[in-house]
Amino acid sequence: MVHVPQRNVTVHVVSDSAGDTGELAVRAAAAQFHPLSVNIRRAAFIQSRESIDSVLAAAQADKSIVLYTLVIPFLRDHMVEQAGRMKVTAIDLLGPLIDHLERALGHESRHEPGLNHVLDADYFRKVEAVEFAVRYDDARDVSGILKADVVLVGVSRTSKTPLSMVLAHKMFKVANVPLIPELVPPKELYLASPKKVIGLTINPDSLNAIRKERLKAIGLPDSAPYATSERIMKELDHARQVMDKIGCIVIDVSNKAVEETASLILEHFQR
Repeated sequence: MVHVPQRNVTVHVVSDSAGDTGELAVRAAAAQFHPLSVNIRRAAFIQSRESIDSVLAAAQADKSIVLYTLVIPFLRDHMVEQAGRMKVTAIDLLGPLIDHLERALGHESRHEPGLNHVLDADYFRKVEAVEFAVRYDDARDVSGILKADVVLVGVSRTSKTPLSMVLAHKMFKVANVPLIPELVPPKELYLASPKKVIGLTINPDSLNAIRKERLKAIGLPDSAPYATSERIMKELDHARQVMDKIGCIVIDVSNKAVEETASLILEHFQR
């Protein structure tokens, strides 16, 4: 078997909008070559021929690939012309599909970049919710507790952060707060409406197994205090006391997928 020498490959994603579509396409293709990696350089909101020339010059210099999602005709035409002249590999992701749709529909496209975002108000609400979840993750800023639509509380490794992200994509602003026996819970937890607070609990044995795997993943022995039965019971008892004091509902996440728990939370808010 002949082994071809590996080299770094760069793909320049060029767009007259944000470039999300192009980058997602490159990542999907690159996944087929794991564990080899592909470098992605995004050139977003391109509005001039000069900007395209700059990207093509960089691609020519390092023998990289260009993938573009340009819908403004003069930019797309310039990319085709200049890439050919400079002998740069440039892949048009949207152009051929738009051309076929124009013929099939008998109607010219609008040639406006970013319409998939502009026409979708939910997109911006999702972005705002995701940014909120990141900002108020793990009680970094407790002021988010009173601003949130949902507040998740629980001990470490009860999926608070991934749940926050799933709910954020459902357009809920989520803050999450870890409950640790040595730390007094923020007063904001008791000021917030208990109806928007969700307590997360878990079977001690399940938590023990999850924590041991986490310790292994970061190179620590699974005998560390973080994963002992005594420590886990202390944390769960403390968490239950806090949840009882808040008066919030409690969901057992033992052996549940994040999406399943998220569905239970959504059902709670739809009542």
